[in-house]
Amino acid sequence: MNTGSDGAGEAVVAVDRSEPDGAAEAQQGQGLGSRAPEFVKARRMLHLSWQVGVFVIGLAVVAAGVVMLPLPGPGWVVIFGGMAIWATEFVWAQLVLRWTKRKVTEAAARALDPKVRRRNITLTVIGLVIIAVLTGVYLWKFGFEMPWKIKDQ
Repeated sequence: MNTGSDGAGEAVVAVDRSEPDGAAEAQQGQGLGSRAPEFVKARRMLHLSWQVGVFVIGLAVVAAGVVMLPLPGPGWVVIFGGMAIWATEFVWAQLVLRWTKRKVTEAAARALDPKVRRRNITLTVIGLVIIAVLTGVYLWKFGFEMPWKIKDQ
């Protein structure tokens, strides 16, 4: 029970339910920077080789994701997995991953908005009607023949 004092055993909770300074970062794990073991960080050459290894493994995973984009497979998921591998060691990847996570969360919140949802459903229905009309016109004019097999135009 919070009686308003900051005495021992009392928790400080912000009005907007956010965590006090530093608590949010502690929940997410470490802050920005390398997550290599301490014995690796202590030796410069070992840390450099660790970073090269992490970069190469992350690059291989990202390359596999790029290959999966046109081919069957979860391309974007694999690409973000490679970014997560890079984020264990590189600050730039951590920042990109945080930005991406924030944008995806914002997009999901916008997509669940009833007005946006109605608009998206309406646009989808209009698009499907246009495709159906164009398909009907094509079939009425040419039948079930493919365009490269049409003899008389």
